[in-house]
Amino acid sequence: MTKKYIMNKVFIDIEIKEVLNAKDRKEFAKLPFYIYKNNKFWVPNLIKDDIKNIDKSQNPAFEQCEAKFWLAYKNNKCVGRIGAIINYEYNKKVNEKIGRFSRAEFIDDKEVSSKLFATAEDWLKIKGMTRILGPLGFNNFDNQGLLVEGFDYLPSIASTYHLPYYKEHIENSGYEKEIDWLEFRLTISDIPENALRLNEVIKKRYNVRVLNLTSKNEVNKYANEVFDLLNIAFDEIPFVSPFTEKLKEYYIKKYFSFLNPKFIKIIVNDENKVIGFVIAMPSLSKAMQKAAGKLLPFGFFHILKALKKPEYMDLILTGIDPKLQGQGISALLITELQKEFLAFNIKYVETTGMFETNHKAIQHWKNYEHIQHKRRRCYTKKILLI
Repeated sequence: MTKKYIMNKVFIDIEIKEVLNAKDRKEFAKLPFYIYKNNKFWVPNLIKDDIKNIDKSQNPAFEQCEAKFWLAYKNNKCVGRIGAIINYEYNKKVNEKIGRFSRAEFIDDKEVSSKLFATAEDWLKIKGMTRILGPLGFNNFDNQGLLVEGFDYLPSIASTYHLPYYKEHIENSGYEKEIDWLEFRLTISDIPENALRLNEVIKKRYNVRVLNLTSKNEVNKYANEVFDLLNIAFDEIPFVSPFTEKLKEYYIKKYFSFLNPKFIKIIVNDENKVIGFVIAMPSLSKAMQKAAGKLLPFGFFHILKALKKPEYMDLILTGIDPKLQGQGISALLITELQKEFLAFNIKYVETTGMFETNHKAIQHWKNYEHIQHKRRRCYTKKILLI
């Protein structure tokens, strides 16, 4: 690390180090605990999961992606991190050379952030990319978007949290808005009789039925079909690439074991084919804060308690056959799920982020008592090839 002497003051250069081994990956995963120390709204991930996600030998997303990650040091202390990802499957789908910046975290020091972004951009230039988007992860189950509104609310585990100064740093590095995701908090109330009658009309009109799952075996039985439908339903959504068989297996193992069958609603047609689904789960945000990044010794207890005695719910994922979108299937799914919320005396539900251009979905949530309280942003920047 070199030193610069200016007007009798010593300035120590910022060192950027590539993440190359297990020790680096651990430091990368633990940095947010320093950045967000004493922040009551930040919800930490499990450290082991974050380490695994950036390890090529453990994350099957690397089958369709290439990625590098870096750490920033100042005065020998880790003060920032960033990743750069190329999702080749997505680039092939859209016929563009797009890179992604990912997992950027940094102290409020523009020299640190600018060097991190420059490092990610330089690698993407070498790889021939002409545009960069972010924050984005490997796929749409990964970290997406920068929080730009809603800093005084807990994020759901399907969302993310950032500090207010991040926006200024990213824009200072030459990035402009690409698109926003909006998030809502819904207040659950009794279901109107006319909504229940309409649901019965929809079932008869399209000859569909709702599956009320009761066991983990039933959940696992339909898991692959859910991902198959997800690949079809999300095909035209920005930043999305299809899930491979290994990715399906990876996420089923990671998430489906935590799901309560009562909060999964699946619609099948007369051939017993899945044509729609919605998945919700009890909010784990407070439990994850108490777990502080670890399942042991007490983290698992806090998570288990939150799962068994929910106070708030998070909508995690919804998918509908494109041929039936706009035909009332989404309303049918949500109404059936709402019955379970009422049975568990759930008062509030957090939605996942939806693109600000998805006016139909946004209008649907506005039919409920609601607040639109959070906004996440994807940024873009052109890359000048070297």
